[in-house]
Amino acid sequence: MDQALPPGLYIVATPIGNLGDITLRAIETLRGVSVIACEDTRVTGKLLRLLGIKARMIRYDDHAGEGDRQRLIDTMLTEPVALVSDAGTPLVSDPGFRLVREARAAGAAITSLPGPSAAIVALTLSGLPSDRFLFAGFLPSKAKARADMLGELADVPATLIFYETAPRLADALAAIDEVLPGRELAVARELTKKFEECRTGSSAELAAHYGAHPPKGEIVLMVGPPPEKSAPGEADVDAMLLALLADTKASQAAAQVARETGLDRKLLYARAMELRGK
Repeated sequence: MDQALPPGLYIVATPIGNLGDITLRAIETLRGVSVIACEDTRVTGKLLRLLGIKARMIRYDDHAGEGDRQRLIDTMLTEPVALVSDAGTPLVSDPGFRLVREARAAGAAITSLPGPSAAIVALTLSGLPSDRFLFAGFLPSKAKARADMLGELADVPATLIFYETAPRLADALAAIDEVLPGRELAVARELTKKFEECRTGSSAELAAHYGAHPPKGEIVLMVGPPPEKSAPGEADVDAMLLALLADTKASQAAAQVARETGLDRKLLYARAMELRGK
């Protein structure tokens, strides 16, 4: 690096498996900062040794408190500080957003270096629709909370992306089969490594496969978007309007049916007035 890095926070993406995915800019930045804040100094230390980089590391993880953040922020106001996760892009399903938010409020300069992300790599491998997707982090470990979360996301018109652990994959697939039946799924694991795998199919097909071949490694679980709803027929629309007209105004009935069906609210209002006049 020709010039010393100016003070501030540098968010640095690191490889999710294959060391060859580290960028030249990431290497230069890690060499140039005064401090590297990381989830686990053992994991980051191994990466730095492979890259031939000697740097001061400070642990910053889920258990970091306000005092830890403030010390890092005080440092980055006068020196360059890097933030890394154990693998991939920081702030994606980790606590780094608090540090970034408070650093910005303190007036620190913030730079983010793009790089590997397991969620994006998995999505591109899956073949599922990628024009719209929702990353939802980890599914809850408790059965009811997991089902509730899937229910909340059931109508989202996008591919859903979750991180999951190998021991919990069977429970996650069973919950999806119950709450989101008929969806196309994809399971990606060991991304960028020698035994990288991306398997697609129904929840039942994937459950059968991984029941016979217990998975290892970190997993990205993806669920295809819901099927497009077919427009209801005239008789169905009339029935919906009539049911609502018993207790609501024609305008309110039309608005609700429009939300549920996607049909034109003005046309529905006109039909509601006709039905009310009969």
